[in-house]
Amino acid sequence: MVLIGAHVRGDDPVAEAQRVGARAVQVFLADPQGWKKPVRRPDADALVASGLGIYAHAPYLVNVASTNNRIRIPSRNMIAQHTAAAAELGARGLVVHGGHVGDGDDVAVGFDNWRKTFERATFPVRVLVENTAGGENACARTLDRWAMLWDAIGGYDVGVCLDTCHAWAAGEDLETIVERLTAITGRIDLVHANSSRDPHGSSRDRHASFADGTIPPELIAHVVREAGCDVVVETPAEGQADDVAFLREALGA
Repeated sequence: MVLIGAHVRGDDPVAEAQRVGARAVQVFLADPQGWKKPVRRPDADALVASGLGIYAHAPYLVNVASTNNRIRIPSRNMIAQHTAAAAELGARGLVVHGGHVGDGDDVAVGFDNWRKTFERATFPVRVLVENTAGGENACARTLDRWAMLWDAIGGYDVGVCLDTCHAWAAGEDLETIVERLTAITGRIDLVHANSSRDPHGSSRDRHASFADGTIPPELIAHVVREAGCDVVVETPAEGQADDVAFLREALGA
């Protein structure tokens, strides 16, 4: 069964899920802007007992594609730590941004660094690589980059998270994005259903509620429908209940 969920913050994700009508939640397991190792959540037992589908999102600093050892090596450690913490919650996946190499670096090195991440370690929860919105040096922004990335990592136990706002910002056609991405990867494990504050091709990662954004809401629903997998709404908190309700009605869920 496809679960419609929301990224929730705060001390009580179970209550927040009930407030917005979500059947799944996405949570951070540590400071999303820091390098601290996650510690066991005080609400871990309540989360597990809730019956909600659970996804975890890695901190934004994680970048295993980086050519900088001081970023790449801690990033690999963070994935190991966060998948271990996510496994304790019975999470369905850990979302990790596709990352990027430095200015002037060969992006092929970034793909190889991703390969080494899975070659050198196995993780207790599947890593879901997420497409990103901008950056000429990004490893998972456009579908041609996805093809090169998947050539490097597709043979490992790794999944795909498709973000509609990021794909829109990257200039991709949302009408056909699912068909074209699955032709490369053979899978999409999670959709981040977000509208955008900015026009198509802006390269800007600024999420908006469905009613306020520049992506037609039915186009977002089309992506979710075509993907046929769990979906998490990462829109502003005040509009999440409406966005979840829209998807539930659009999908007949």
